Amino acid sequence: MKLGEINLLDLDLFVHGDPHQAFAVLRREAPLYWHEQKAGRGFWAVTRYRDALRVYHDPETYSSERGISLNFDNVMPEQVGSGMMMILTDPPRHNRIRQVVSPRFTPRAIAAYEPEVRRICDEILDAVIERGECDFVVEVAAKVPTAAICEMLGIPAEYRDLMYSLGNAAIGSQDPEYNQGRSAMETGRNAQAEFFGYFAKLIDERRKQPGRDLISAFTIGKVEGAQLTDLEILFNTFLLIIGGQETTRNAISGGMLALINHPAQRARLASDPALMATAIEEFLRWTTPVTHILRTARHDGELRGEKIRAGDKVVVWNASANRDEEVFPEADRFEINRSPNDHLAFGHGEHFCIGAHLARLEMRVMIEQVMRRMPDLELAGEPERLRSNFVAGIKHLPVRFTPSAAA
Repeated sequence: MKLGEINLLDLDLFVHGDPHQAFAVLRREAPLYWHEQKAGRGFWAVTRYRDALRVYHDPETYSSERGISLNFDNVMPEQVGSGMMMILTDPPRHNRIRQVVSPRFTPRAIAAYEPEVRRICDEILDAVIERGECDFVVEVAAKVPTAAICEMLGIPAEYRDLMYSLGNAAIGSQDPEYNQGRSAMETGRNAQAEFFGYFAKLIDERRKQPGRDLISAFTIGKVEGAQLTDLEILFNTFLLIIGGQETTRNAISGGMLALINHPAQRARLASDPALMATAIEEFLRWTTPVTHILRTARHDGELRGEKIRAGDKVVVWNASANRDEEVFPEADRFEINRSPNDHLAFGHGEHFCIGAHLARLEMRVMIEQVMRRMPDLELAGEPERLRSNFVAGIKHLPVRFTPSAAA
């Protein structure tokens, strides 16, 4: 692949092609690359790890408030929650909104959920174990984070399937399977509207009678001395339900696929469960569920010797930074004992994923259970990838295994 042939806006590259080949060319030949988008418009593609850190750690220059994805093009800021949703706010307000719920996501707080996560994982595997085959994404990987984040938000179990389907539409709005012939913008807006309609009722209930769930935390919490508005709570619960599902489901399914495709690494993990902690980090680096994050320059600046002008879009390609040969030796090798492994799968700096500890817990418990209860799990068909350059998602992963009785 030649530099002039690279088009990071071509979703086919991410579904059927090899984006890592394109990223390797960019890192080698143009680590900071002006990528044309439309006539007279474009974005800076950041593909090296250390440059990514410079962007992540300089919110004064690189703002989150004008969108965090290339998919936000032509969307009004207020429609996506700019200045209200944590991921779309800059410090110091970002930090203050985050503090409202961050105590619920500390390692100690998340550790208390492990028995519940184990119970959820057992129920999920019990439902498929006797069949000897399943769609690993839809029936296993996606169900764990959906159930866990719904539990934390105080959403009844009967609404989990709705949260899952709306999450697919919101994140997969460019995918024909989820937009069903509608435009990506219409699909995303409809999903958000349905989410908001459901959450508005819960917010009203929690304002009258707070509980111990995350929605209650938002209703009673204060930022800069004032309570959050209903709209601010809506955008942030929307963020938690989407973020709580997407990263983990794709890391679990992508991690399991990596183990299937690297049998020696799988055998090593099976024989030495103590490697699970480093394996989880390698699953995250290898899959990098959030492929890119966009920032907008607040003022003129400089990066890697290039002039960055106020208003320029600067896109950090996490998927490329996580394969940067200057930071990760033999970066294209999947190594479950890789250490150090300071990947960017959860971002970095102020916007480091608030749910990282929860995601790691869900991944560890589910993959442990799958390896124990489905030791011969293998592919039963081709994986189907999400049509997106924002989320590195697997929509369907047909697998088979030796049936056994539910535990």
